Amino acid sequence: MLQRSCVFCQVFIIKPALSVLMLFGLCLFSASLRGQHVVDPSLRDQVQSLSPITIDGHELFFVRGVLSYPAELRAKSIQKRIYTAARNHSIAPEQVRVVPDQEKVQIFAGPDFIMSVYDADGEVEGVSKELFAELIVTQLKATIKEFRHLRSGPMIKRSVIKALLSLVILVIVLFVFSFLFKRLNEIFKRRVETRVQKIENASFNLIQSRKLFEALQLLYHFLRITIIIFICVGFLNYFLGQFPWTKGISVTILKAVLDPLKSFGRGFIEEVPNLIVLALVWLITKYILRFIRLLFVEIRREAIHIKGFDSDWAMPSFRIIRLLTIVFALVVAFPYIPGSDTNAFKGISVFLGIIFSLGSSSFIANIVAGYSITYQGAFKLGDLIRVNEHIGFVEAQSTMVTRLRSPKNEEIVIPNSFLINSNVVNYSRKAKQNNLILHTTVGIGYETPWRLVDAMLKLAAKRTNGILSSPEPFVLKKALGDFAVTYELNAYCGDESQMNQLYSELHQNILDVFNENDVAIMTPAYEADTESPKVVPKDKWNTPLANEE
Repeated sequence: MLQRSCVFCQVFIIKPALSVLMLFGLCLFSASLRGQHVVDPSLRDQVQSLSPITIDGHELFFVRGVLSYPAELRAKSIQKRIYTAARNHSIAPEQVRVVPDQEKVQIFAGPDFIMSVYDADGEVEGVSKELFAELIVTQLKATIKEFRHLRSGPMIKRSVIKALLSLVILVIVLFVFSFLFKRLNEIFKRRVETRVQKIENASFNLIQSRKLFEALQLLYHFLRITIIIFICVGFLNYFLGQFPWTKGISVTILKAVLDPLKSFGRGFIEEVPNLIVLALVWLITKYILRFIRLLFVEIRREAIHIKGFDSDWAMPSFRIIRLLTIVFALVVAFPYIPGSDTNAFKGISVFLGIIFSLGSSSFIANIVAGYSITYQGAFKLGDLIRVNEHIGFVEAQSTMVTRLRSPKNEEIVIPNSFLINSNVVNYSRKAKQNNLILHTTVGIGYETPWRLVDAMLKLAAKRTNGILSSPEPFVLKKALGDFAVTYELNAYCGDESQMNQLYSELHQNILDVFNENDVAIMTPAYEADTESPKVVPKDKWNTPLANEE
């Protein structure tokens, strides 16, 4: 039993470990050779004329080509000769040697020619052609030994066993992960669904629990698929790496997966100082904005008084200062943003700037107009205003538009750029201090004494509910027309929101009073006196509709 254990350890632990160490040493040696070709900065522009010599997925060294014999074609010919020599077991690895020539150094494996090394090849690594040839010979000896070792019978058997074991382990791991993910999904549904429902209630149904839960489920499935893909890629890389014929494919797969991660990790480490600066800028900006917001909230609550500064200006001023602070923070942070110095980033910035400048004229105009209206103090929320032909209560005022609610419960949306260029009549501003004056005009003939007309109009105002008795209504004689005198009744009301109803009831009472006194209203005009006054007889005041008689 002990002997079997020793054999098992030797076959499956010691030898694989030695092989891994040997491969690791070879990789380091080949990496050192490859790393030398960038030593000379003057040769960096000639890298495109280089091609690697790759055996079983490992790059040994680089060779240079010329126009008549490209590097790629030369590398394939050398690789073919190396494979031929490695498969010929009659050639010992020690038989790889250097044969000097006049303008070149030749490398042979026994009687087989492998390659010629020129001065240009040595320049790639920054050494002489003789030294470069010696390095290649050392590399080829180790490569031929490893090539034959990996294709020996015992190694193939061990590779098959390890590949089969890895396949079994993959099946077990996928089964276990499938079971675990299924259980985790059930736990996820039980615990998250209740919390998501609480979020929906807290947000007053602005956040729908079903949509949020679907988003979390999508994230969960994405993580599960990602983990499974990495497991399968790792298994495939290990499985293919067990056999020398497919090791090149495994190396390619490993590079395809690891190279982006290495690049990302290297880039992240390089950008750590800049990220720290960005984090500091973000924190400082965040707390400065909090302090500014606290200050302006207190001004709006009138806990802090600033002479000449209206409390209604507090939040608009805060938004302006917040925008300026954020812009300043972006200007400070811009040089530290990863990739900000690249041409792609600059191109996107210029493109966005052009789009913004071309399409933002009305946008900027509305914003400027919105703040201008705020600081002008033309109206406040809840005021009854008239903008050209539109009348309504101010329900919302943003940087872009102002929303009115008409007396007929209609929503009127007015762009601020239009609003600032229009005449705005505010019925509420002075009405809260001195009451609002309602006025209406009538045309009465010259034969009616003006004192009587004054008394009738004041009586109509007195009968109207909502018209104030103090200050008393007054009548103005607006015009002496061709056929009638134009009288204007002015009466005070305390609630401007009832203006339409008050006008309707006032006109109704004017008609009643003038009918009671047999006085005809001549508005707009007449050409001749009628035989009888144009008044409604008192017995006809309550005449029913034709279909209701």
